[in-house]
Amino acid sequence: MTEGTTAPAAEGVDTLSRLEQEGEIAADYLEGLLDIADLDGDIDMDVEADRAAVSIISDSNSRDLQKLVGRDGEVLEALQELTRLAVHRETGDRSRLMLDISGYRAQKRTELAALGAKAADEVKSTGEPVKLDPMTPFERKVVHDAVAAAGLRSESEGEEPQRFVVVLPA
Repeated sequence: MTEGTTAPAAEGVDTLSRLEQEGEIAADYLEGLLDIADLDGDIDMDVEADRAAVSIISDSNSRDLQKLVGRDGEVLEALQELTRLAVHRETGDRSRLMLDISGYRAQKRTELAALGAKAADEVKSTGEPVKLDPMTPFERKVVHDAVAAAGLRSESEGEEPQRFVVVLPA
């Protein structure tokens, strides 16, 4: 084998190891936060779409973890940024880690994919662009993916925090 044929495989293993390390650092950080807040929750780690994914889940039907989601996911977004900073502090590398709490982000992803598909259908039937309400970067990404899956294109316009998606005709 030549060096060129083994490098991509080694690079993939290195990337996976790095993302797993990010997940472990994030899990330790979040466990500490849960202990401080005296909240029950289990940490689940995974690697999805070339990024570490960490979820806090609860066995009980407790609403305690909902406090960590906040209104419209605001607290979740803040915790994700704090967790990314904790990972950055340990590794020196910028993290794209995704945090989910009690399935909030997974449910939001489903809702946003449906919104993107609905907007794409509207554009297909009217031939006119559709502007959606302002969204977070995560939300816009999900909508862009849904629009692309429907065979159309979309763009983000505006400035944060009022940045929004425009679905365009083919």
